[in-house]
Amino acid sequence: MTRITFLLATTALLATPAFADSFEFSSVSAPTTDAQKRAVQASDSVTIGGETVKIGYHILARSGQKIGDGTWGLLVDKTGKPVRSEDGSEHISVDTDFSSLLPVGKKLFSISHFESRPGAMYLTELSQDPETGVLTPVSTKPVDFSDVGGLWVPCAGSVTPWGTHIGSEEYEPDAREVADAEELADIDDYFYPMARYFGLSPSEMTLDQFRAAFNPYSFGHPTEVTVTEDGNATAAKHYAMGRLSIELPYVMPDSRTTYITDDGTNVGLYMFVADEAGNLDAGTLYAAKLTQTSDEGAGAFDLDWVDLGHATSDAVKKIIDDKPGFFDIFEAADPAEGGTCGEGFTSINTTSGHECLKIRDGMELAASRLEPRRYAAMMGATTELRKEEGITFDPENNRMFLAMSEVAKGMGRETKYDIGGPDSVQVAENKCGAVYQLSMAPDVAIGSDFVLQDMAPLVEGTPTEYGADSEFAGNTCEIDGIANPDNLTYMTGHDTLIIGEDTGSGHQNDAIWAYNMTSGTLTRIFTTPYGSETTSPYWYPDINGFGYLMGVIQHPYGESDADKLADPADAMAYAGYFGPFPASK
Repeated sequence: MTRITFLLATTALLATPAFADSFEFSSVSAPTTDAQKRAVQASDSVTIGGETVKIGYHILARSGQKIGDGTWGLLVDKTGKPVRSEDGSEHISVDTDFSSLLPVGKKLFSISHFESRPGAMYLTELSQDPETGVLTPVSTKPVDFSDVGGLWVPCAGSVTPWGTHIGSEEYEPDAREVADAEELADIDDYFYPMARYFGLSPSEMTLDQFRAAFNPYSFGHPTEVTVTEDGNATAAKHYAMGRLSIELPYVMPDSRTTYITDDGTNVGLYMFVADEAGNLDAGTLYAAKLTQTSDEGAGAFDLDWVDLGHATSDAVKKIIDDKPGFFDIFEAADPAEGGTCGEGFTSINTTSGHECLKIRDGMELAASRLEPRRYAAMMGATTELRKEEGITFDPENNRMFLAMSEVAKGMGRETKYDIGGPDSVQVAENKCGAVYQLSMAPDVAIGSDFVLQDMAPLVEGTPTEYGADSEFAGNTCEIDGIANPDNLTYMTGHDTLIIGEDTGSGHQNDAIWAYNMTSGTLTRIFTTPYGSETTSPYWYPDINGFGYLMGVIQHPYGESDADKLADPADAMAYAGYFGPFPASK
């Protein structure tokens, strides 16, 4: 076990791209002392085919760090000026999330998400030591989202087969809430900080000012950033793919089929099939309908796909620019006694609760892309999933993995979250969550070779009660198992699934795990300081002869244990990586 280490692999080992079957990280123990709970602990080696390779966790940047002429994590408004907090200080975000590695020509870049309101992405140029593979930041600057109306709560992401950064906008603002409001206090104050992007002060603005600046339908879309070798970054939103609480989009090897996970309560799973490879601005959106085949553990399900229609981004963007309100798209009615809906209205239960809705004439396209969760529920798809998080693909065995941070609420039996819905998912609640394995096959009707067929649990967390005298007192999930899995990545060449946590009481200190697909064993390879979460581990098997496993630490001391923060500098987020590893394919 080690804390942050910066040990380099030997040149001889790093130069060997071939791998034996066995692959094992050195393990890290669960923190038990105050010092360990404040530290970053990371695996310091991997054993590959019987040979041990020294690695380490290397910090690339921390929030507020000056890199070249830029300040990493400084939020900016639509004019590029710093966003200010209520006390007048420049707002440095500690909410770092997905951080990509993008080789472009002879250069290497990283794009990092800052999961804030307004959101931000930072483009950082990196240098790579040709002998050791060690990465060093050279310069950084914010990616300009002003042409697409700003960026909202960018969470996880991935890298497309064509080498661009694809990201997300999570927790899409509820347009019905904005439309229903009679005063500013009727709108969730979670939305307020976004007003700063448009030059408004959240503490001084009126409802009319907020509505004039803030169009809820502008946010909740997949984003893509294309970087050129000279360091220019161009941002786009893919409106044809639908507006959701997007954890991340993941594009399959055909460059057409994309899976989109939807984070929250009573959410769904979505698939977008583009008309053309490499172009995500035209295609057909589908939502999963689950048929339960087992209620053992986290449950097993067959998947069918409900067609939500075809769209182009241009057509959807035109609707957004016309600024329709929620009630321009839907007619709504109050549920009758017993939860039933009147004639012509469809009863649904989604993130917004039980609703009776009817689509207004001619508004099907708007409903399918600006309110796809509600629309999917109306079309018979499943919207009962809880905290649906990361997804990743194993190309070696043609399977996917999906993290469900909690198996609860709409997934449970006989709850208020099922009133008005079909109640397709009925399993025992597991507040520690589960990771599912999903199989796929070609589907001629859909026109994709990568259509998910079914899902069943691969690994589940175990709720546990530790006594007051235990060194693990306060942890509510088994300390040597997963707690609230968040993001995933599959290590090609090693048959290893990496599982990152976003947990509160499950584990006091969040961890990243390596799950050996052959043996079914978990190895803890990373723990983070009090109150932080691990975000978006991501595997890069070969960048100029070296492999890298990204690992990000979000908001130390920010989610819990804030009283333990002694130095404000300790609250700054980290982006970094494990490695360098020998390259693999």
